Amino acid sequence: MSGKSEGGTIDRRAARTRKALHEGLLRLVTRKGYEAITVQDLIEEADVGRSTFYAHYTGKEDLLRSGFAMLRAELSATEADGQAGDEPLRFSRAMFDHAGRYADVFRAMTGSRGSLVALEEIRRALSEIVRRELPKGGKDEGLPREVYVQFTVGTLLTLLTWWLEKKPGLKPAQVDAMFRRLVLQGIGDGAERR
Repeated sequence: MSGKSEGGTIDRRAARTRKALHEGLLRLVTRKGYEAITVQDLIEEADVGRSTFYAHYTGKEDLLRSGFAMLRAELSATEADGQAGDEPLRFSRAMFDHAGRYADVFRAMTGSRGSLVALEEIRRALSEIVRRELPKGGKDEGLPREVYVQFTVGTLLTLLTWWLEKKPGLKPAQVDAMFRRLVLQGIGDGAERR
C-alpha cells in the first residue's frame, strides 16, 4: 500500500517537473526563439536542477518533441470522437483551434525565428493523421497516395503560417473553411487570371 502511494507521489512529481519544463520551453520560445534556447535557460525558467532535466529528457530537442505528444493526442481525440461525423480531414478544425490558442508559440516556431525541428515535428504529426483519414483509393490513381498526404499537410502548414503572420484577426473556423475549400475542392477558378 505504501509503495503504491510512493509511486503516485513520484509520478505526480515527475508530471509536475515535465509540465514546468514544457511551460518554460513555451515561454522561452516566444521570448527568444527556439534556436537561441539553451538547457541552462530551460532549467532556470522551470526552476529545476540540471540532473533533474536530464533525468527526464536527453536535451532541448527531446523536450520539444515530447511536447508534440499533446498536439498528437488532441488531434487524435478529434479523429476518434468523430466530432465532424464522416467529414474528411476532420482533425483540421482542432489543429487551427490549437494553433489559435498557442498563436505566439506557433508564430515563433514557424516564422523567421522558427525551428526546423519544430516544423518537422508538426509535419510528422499532421502526416500521421492525414494518412489515417485519407481514403485508401483516390480519384487519380496515377498519383501516389503520399503525394495527397504531403499536399494536404503542406497546404495546412502554409495556410497556418499565413494566418498567424498576416491575418491574426481571422477565427480558426474561418481559416479551417479556407483550408477545406483549397484541399477538398482545389484552386479551380482561383487559378484563372483576372
